[in-house]
Amino acid sequence: MSGCPVTTAFRSASVILPLMDETVSLSKTVEIILAEASDDVEELLIVVCERTKPESMAVATALAQRLPDLVLIHHQNLPFLGGAIREAFDLARGSHVIMMASDLETDPVDVPTLIAEAKRRPDAIIAASRWRRGGRFEGYSKVKLAANWVFQRAFAVLFGTVLTDMTYGYRLFPTKVVQSIKWEELRHPFLFETVVKPLRLGVEVVEIPSVWKARTEGRSSNTFMRNFEYFRTGVKVRFAPRNSLLRS
Repeated sequence: MSGCPVTTAFRSASVILPLMDETVSLSKTVEIILAEASDDVEELLIVVCERTKPESMAVATALAQRLPDLVLIHHQNLPFLGGAIREAFDLARGSHVIMMASDLETDPVDVPTLIAEAKRRPDAIIAASRWRRGGRFEGYSKVKLAANWVFQRAFAVLFGTVLTDMTYGYRLFPTKVVQSIKWEELRHPFLFETVVKPLRLGVEVVEIPSVWKARTEGRSSNTFMRNFEYFRTGVKVRFAPRNSLLRS
């Protein structure tokens, strides 16, 4: 028993798209999602903040004007990437929610596959993996690649799981699950938190292969040294009482 509410069927997906300095890649992401999975998408939640570039905001506004029944722009109150997604989780109206990026590092071509798996396993988290056969990294430094591999293996052992990619922020969740968990992280370790807390609560996680390509537009706000914060998150969650991971 996970302690999380049960989801018995896939109805629709809310897609979360945090926005900082993406323009062309945001438009391309939306274009591909609508071309490949429009019938299954409830809404596109574009989350912006005070640091969102004016040119990016203009693209988001144009999308909202063109697709008023589909695109919602949310101005976040909590800071950083984790804050953006946490607020979007609570806004989601679909039976499921997709966490991804606006910069094409999370390949939108995989959205139909995530949804197809969710229709088969509506109570599971469907996670994209760069390490599964068929997945890969393109434009990733060798040092970061080696460090990523070691991290994945170490925390898979610690959590007793066969998952291969626990840090990639590209996943589909049952909305009831993410709305029942008490989230704490605000920066990029939040992406790791969104898999380790459900794992501790007994939620099934299924992986599909995915290709990661380095962004060609904008700049990442996640520094290399900040990656070490993931260790703190993982160890803290692993030994926390399960009931402390859920909202009151």
